[in-house]
Amino acid sequence: MKYSKQPLTIEQQVSLLKGRGLAIIDEDIAQKVLGSISYFRLANYFRPMETDKQSHQFKPGATFENAVRLYDFDASLRELLFKAIARIEIALRTKMIHHFSLAHGAFWFADKSLSREEKLFQENLGNVERELHRTKEEFIKDHFKKYDNPSFPPAWKTLEVVSFGVLSKMYYNFSDIKVKKNVARSLDLPQHKILESWAASLAALRNCCAHHARMWNRSYPVTPAIPVKLKNAWISHTAVADNKLYIQLCCIAYLLNNILPGNTFTQTLKDLIAAYPNVDVAAMGFPSDWETEALWQ
Repeated sequence: MKYSKQPLTIEQQVSLLKGRGLAIIDEDIAQKVLGSISYFRLANYFRPMETDKQSHQFKPGATFENAVRLYDFDASLRELLFKAIARIEIALRTKMIHHFSLAHGAFWFADKSLSREEKLFQENLGNVERELHRTKEEFIKDHFKKYDNPSFPPAWKTLEVVSFGVLSKMYYNFSDIKVKKNVARSLDLPQHKILESWAASLAALRNCCAHHARMWNRSYPVTPAIPVKLKNAWISHTAVADNKLYIQLCCIAYLLNNILPGNTFTQTLKDLIAAYPNVDVAAMGFPSDWETEALWQ
């Protein structure tokens, strides 16, 4: 089928929405919003108000302003997540460098014998080489001015410039299970497989944040393991969707409580949800009694 839709002016976009039954209280403000947030991006927040997903007709009472409120909530949630995940990424990076290097030396990441899968090892090393080549960090440039052997800086320099995604793959592919367990237990997780899945999941979530993707009402393809019990405050209601945001929020809260005791993540999240009563948190996988869980106290 050939795509035949043509671009619309902002005024035409407003008329289209009104023609489909969307109430717009102030058309001038609506035009300004559509001039700074594209129609296609806002469409994600219109859809819950549609009664027909094919013709995109809106339900009675649907308003443009409600969609914008939902968008604003999502933007604030994304900022909160990005900041929280950054803390976790830095902590994981630090712990991997410390434990792996003490056990296997400064260049463990370039040692193929310490990998589980050769293909993934080569992929990770290729990503490391590309990051080292394009980084503007002075400590990397200064290292290469002084040293040319080995061909990589040590782990405590090199791993500071790799992405969270590469970092999580390095953790997964590392073959020394004992040392991996030490890293997991330093984060109050009982075993490495849980940390493997949490790191991969949060790295994917971090990429969604970085690309300004929708957080609310989204299914996530990279899912975290859901332990029934953990050392510290966790959730008792574990029969929740593993591909929705709620369980990832639980993972973030749990890790932050280890990394940064006294953090404000849980309270900030609760305040954000309270500030937007029109947001359906069930669409993010939240159970009805989520606030009673020990993790969220």
